[in-house]
Amino acid sequence: MPSADFLSTPELNYEQWRDLLRPNWGLYTPDDPKAFAGRVRSRSICGFNASDISNNIRRCERTQRDARLDGVDHCYAVFQIAGRSTLIQNDHAVTLAVGDVALIDSARPVTYVNDGHEQWLSLQLPRQLLTSHLGFEPQGGFRGRPGTRAGRLLFQLVLDAADDEEPMSTSAGNYMQLAVYDLLGALFAPLNPAPVSLYADRLFKRVCNVIKDRFADPDFGPCEVAAEAGISLRYLQKLFTVRGATCSHFIHSLRLDYAARLIQRRASMTTGQPLSLIAHACGFRDYTNFARAFRQRFGHAPGVPGGHVQSVSTGIVRPSTHESAR
Repeated sequence: MPSADFLSTPELNYEQWRDLLRPNWGLYTPDDPKAFAGRVRSRSICGFNASDISNNIRRCERTQRDARLDGVDHCYAVFQIAGRSTLIQNDHAVTLAVGDVALIDSARPVTYVNDGHEQWLSLQLPRQLLTSHLGFEPQGGFRGRPGTRAGRLLFQLVLDAADDEEPMSTSAGNYMQLAVYDLLGALFAPLNPAPVSLYADRLFKRVCNVIKDRFADPDFGPCEVAAEAGISLRYLQKLFTVRGATCSHFIHSLRLDYAARLIQRRASMTTGQPLSLIAHACGFRDYTNFARAFRQRFGHAPGVPGGHVQSVSTGIVRPSTHESAR
């Protein structure tokens, strides 16, 4: 049965229940509005918008028309706190018992079927942030794998956070949100995922373009890349890891490749531009570090006569330049 403290909140008719639910969760239509009675209690859990929800109606649905009318477009996790219910979305029907969690897409139609003694806790998950943290596009209408350690941990974490009346600092809340996202990933990640999803591939290309635009800035590193791309540092690292690379190495390689091209142009135009200025223009603060990295990368110093430099990113072999005074 629903918890006693939740049952102590005011009972609402359909119009009152609908108006409280609509801003965060969208419009829902019961099969018998006149006989409807329900409860909604809004709260914040680990920095997420959340609500305790119940009603006495056997069937309640969100139609495509409802989604168009309210424009609510995010995902949310539905935890079964009391009773038993069936959720139907995207041609998937999942049955939830106490402790189970399902992922719902608010932009798609969904139907709840229950016997009137249920209590759910819904956790609002901004779509872009959820996708960025999980590394794949979540599909609504799926239940987290039941009976797993991740499922038990997530359910208990959410319950404890809901009961904790002490205020949480912003930094602590951020870490708790990461824990929630990680546990959701453990519950909903595909068992046999494709090596790189279409979304991840597009995002990786966008990240690479961001880096190509900013690599010459010596203060530009993985943290700045993640912030500009609008993703977490953890997900940025994952994008490169599945491709056998790291973000730092990619930035480093772009800087060295660009330096090789500038050195080649310097030789062809006999400008005599100091190599230290080229190093700085490519994002290196210190010439000594640049020269060491250049030697490790190409096998010779930046201006060794007769050398060749090969670009990792383009595969083009280029003649090196003659050394001149820095």
